[in-house]
Amino acid sequence: MTVNSPPSPDGPHENERVVYASEDHGLQKGMGNRQLQMIAIGSAIGTGLLLGTGSRLQDAGPFLAVLYLICGFFGYIILRSLGELIVYRPSSGSFVSYAREFYGEKTAFVTGWLYWGNWAMTLVADGTAVAIYIKWFSQYTSWLDSVPQWALALVVICGILVFNMLSVKIFGELEYWFSLIKIVALIIFMLVAIGVLIFGHPSGDPTGFSLISDYGGWLPNGLMPAVIVIQGVVFAYAGIELVGTTSGETKDVEKHIPRAVNNVLLRILVFYFGSVLLLTLVLPYTTYVADVSPFVTFFESLGVGVAAPIFQLVVITAAISSLNAGLYSTGRIMYNMSTSGSGPKFGARMSKSGVPYGGIVMAALVGLVGVFLNYVVPEMAFEIVLNLAALGTLASWAAVALAHLKFVRLAKSGSYTRPGYRSPFGEGGDWAVLIFIGLVIILMAFDYPIGTFALASTLLLVPVFMAMWYVWRDRIRTIAEERKAKHLPTSSFPAAPQTDLHPKN
Repeated sequence: MTVNSPPSPDGPHENERVVYASEDHGLQKGMGNRQLQMIAIGSAIGTGLLLGTGSRLQDAGPFLAVLYLICGFFGYIILRSLGELIVYRPSSGSFVSYAREFYGEKTAFVTGWLYWGNWAMTLVADGTAVAIYIKWFSQYTSWLDSVPQWALALVVICGILVFNMLSVKIFGELEYWFSLIKIVALIIFMLVAIGVLIFGHPSGDPTGFSLISDYGGWLPNGLMPAVIVIQGVVFAYAGIELVGTTSGETKDVEKHIPRAVNNVLLRILVFYFGSVLLLTLVLPYTTYVADVSPFVTFFESLGVGVAAPIFQLVVITAAISSLNAGLYSTGRIMYNMSTSGSGPKFGARMSKSGVPYGGIVMAALVGLVGVFLNYVVPEMAFEIVLNLAALGTLASWAAVALAHLKFVRLAKSGSYTRPGYRSPFGEGGDWAVLIFIGLVIILMAFDYPIGTFALASTLLLVPVFMAMWYVWRDRIRTIAEERKAKHLPTSSFPAAPQTDLHPKN
């Protein structure tokens, strides 16, 4: 056991790690390596990529592939920073817990509610997407056309709610198979698309880079329309931070988390940049439309009768997977917040099998707002919640960058010991992410009307958060003091694990 020096008067001591680790009391370590690796690959492959890409291609053209590459790079920086924090101290509260440790209760309060709102909006987007996907089959079955979109969204949300209430092991197994289906489907698409590029399209239409040059180049609609859609690309990467939330219920974190994080960069290049680029090389970008998965559009163009319906079922599976992960994440985040006083007491309720059902039910209730949106504005519901969820994703990325930035600075001053597994980007990477987030928010303001209104609506959160803080602040402070009094050790606490999977900086 490594014995640390006494607490530094200049900052928080590493011994306080045990205080914040106590937040996960009651959760079960039911997530194994097999499940974690597949979740790390598939957690971000959801509605943003499989449905939202259609409308994004209309606006950005082939340059959308470049946007996926740029956002993917910043997403990877975030994941490496989060990976270091996870190895330092696993937590189901993820960066909300780290914000509490490094910036205090107020920052954790705002961060937690923004992230919870992000996933709650993602639930709405995914429920809407599944309903849209199912309605696609009305061309084969006329009775489905008479079923309202809101009813389909309601059935899906209720069904996933039931599965999430069982156990983390069941969630992990479901998400494993959901992720596997998504990954296999994308690989099949890429192989077929490459075959079309080599042997030609069955229709005889041209393929390859000539489709880009013949239809206006990489920026057929100009630079501004292309970069404005970047918030939709950011939304497509929502979920890559899910490995942080699962860490509180994962076995052998020091071994499995670094392995999961290290493999993400290659997967971003293949599944995001690669698939979107192939879409622009096999069909003109003008072929793709909103509310229809571009992957389904591609298979329809091949004229193979069963290909499009089969891939549409895969797309539905992907959306359900994202919905499943969203309920999981919101439940754990709300549990962490509620046990710390930042959320209602109901959010801290735990089942006998270790499932924080209170937070899951709360998230599902927000999903009902999505059902209402599908009733009122079914044609705009997905885009509205996509923009709101993208803002939440940006807020969560900022929280990770700020927490890691503070952690590295405190480590330099001798207050903390960095683990052996470290972000290779250091403080520079955190600052780059924060600048990138600022630019995306500015561009989002120009995406009139939905992006502009979504951004403006966040101003309403300021008085709401202030009111919530003043209602709960005494309880938050009392719980924080009790937690420190109960768990802060008087003896030494071991230093962070030295996992030598990356060179020390």
